[in-house]
Amino acid sequence: MVDIQVLGGPVERSQEILTPEALEFLASLHERFAGRRDELLAARAGRREEASRTGRLDFLAETREVRESDWRVAAAPGDLQDRRVEITGPTERKMAINALNSGAKVWLADLEDANTPHWENVVGGQVNLADAVRETIAFTSPEGKEYALRPDVAHAVIVVRPRGWHLDERHLRIDGEPAVGALVDFGLYFFHNARALLDKGSGPYFYLPKMESHLEARLWNDVFTHAQQALGIPHGTIRATVLIETIPAAFEMEEILYELRDHASGLNAGRWDYLFSIIKYFRDAGTDFVLPDRNDVTMTAPFMRAYTELLVRTCHRRGAFAMGGMAAFIPNRRDPEVTEKALAKVHEDKRREANDGFDGSWVAHPDLVGICDEEFTRVLGGRPNQLDKLREDVHVTADQLLDVKATPGRATAAGLRAAVDVGVRYLASWLGGNGAAAIHNLMEDAATAEISRSQVWQWVRNGVTLADGATVTADLVRDTLADVRAELADLPHLDTACELFEQVALADDYPDFLTLPAYERI
Repeated sequence: MVDIQVLGGPVERSQEILTPEALEFLASLHERFAGRRDELLAARAGRREEASRTGRLDFLAETREVRESDWRVAAAPGDLQDRRVEITGPTERKMAINALNSGAKVWLADLEDANTPHWENVVGGQVNLADAVRETIAFTSPEGKEYALRPDVAHAVIVVRPRGWHLDERHLRIDGEPAVGALVDFGLYFFHNARALLDKGSGPYFYLPKMESHLEARLWNDVFTHAQQALGIPHGTIRATVLIETIPAAFEMEEILYELRDHASGLNAGRWDYLFSIIKYFRDAGTDFVLPDRNDVTMTAPFMRAYTELLVRTCHRRGAFAMGGMAAFIPNRRDPEVTEKALAKVHEDKRREANDGFDGSWVAHPDLVGICDEEFTRVLGGRPNQLDKLREDVHVTADQLLDVKATPGRATAAGLRAAVDVGVRYLASWLGGNGAAAIHNLMEDAATAEISRSQVWQWVRNGVTLADGATVTADLVRDTLADVRAELADLPHLDTACELFEQVALADDYPDFLTLPAYERI
């Protein structure tokens, strides 16, 4: 008999989610797959060390046959054929309703980077998802404003993003071990909603984050196969879109789709986490991998261009959707000049993606849905996607994917301060339970703070010289942190956020994810 302990406190309506049957289902997932998860996480470290030592990654020789053979992923279900606009956001109740009403084709319901895994958020998010699936979700604000699903719009299709493989769920223990966060998020949503989704003509759809190899994709595929068999759901009902947001995964796009081919829907260019991954992976591999200020690293940088073009070619060759990256801007009605300039950049970004062959893209705010739709409809016309745009003109090499040093721009004092400022602001928000933070007119999630602290760590270790001649040292970072701390004196959770930022940006032992030490503080 498996020992299942729920250690989290009471959450409203948790009895609807944490039923004995649902917990038994989670235990079955944990028993079968937690051990393999642990082995794959250990394998990540070895591969990272080798890449750092050599300054290289390459396409795998042992999977050449997969890349050269003829195969395609399963055809997409009807409600995932048109994904030209996807809106992202946490499963907080009001934001969920706004996303479903936004006019976007898909809502990425985020249990990962836009969500602080407070127990209330973990369980409450599942409550909100169950209500959203059944179209009963409603909310009344403390001010008395009511939110509900509009009857006059087509509601966005729900695609859930569980946590990455690296995160545990400490509030749930199975045979004395913390449950795997990814399996908790996936398992509860699938257990409670798979049948209801099928009954309404949809299905259980997922975005899979932080993957680093095709073996991790194989593990997800085995989880899907077992879950469907256990609940009597037809094989292939699950559909998954994989975020290519780590540099090793960029070298295994074909293999990742192949492993998931019965369940694959597409790949997504997760641009901010991809930047974080490159810095993290090659943080101690020398100056060829040192990037300038974050704002200088655009999607037209040569290594980013190689990554996105390879993604489109790979997806369409295999019949999978290629999904573009995030437009994180939040319109500011009090500053129309700033808003006008930012919206022009969103137009430019989405226009480039549509012309490159992407089938759709992400926005973070309902006001951007119309812009994304306009740019993709300009290219798609009446077609739901452009899977027929094969991009056979694209030929990307390993050297092009790794050509970080060709990125134009400088490291500046303003860039250092911005990295510290955004990192601290985001951590303070995350510690307070909000993983989707509005900072300087941008909707930021954990990837932003990861870039900030990783870039600071790398600049210090490489003794980067700023444009004003100053050298980035630990003392300069601490002085900058003190200035930011004084400026943000009234910010809730400021002290803990500053302590955390200093730890993850300056510690000799680089934490793989800042959410790991941060999780210990909540």
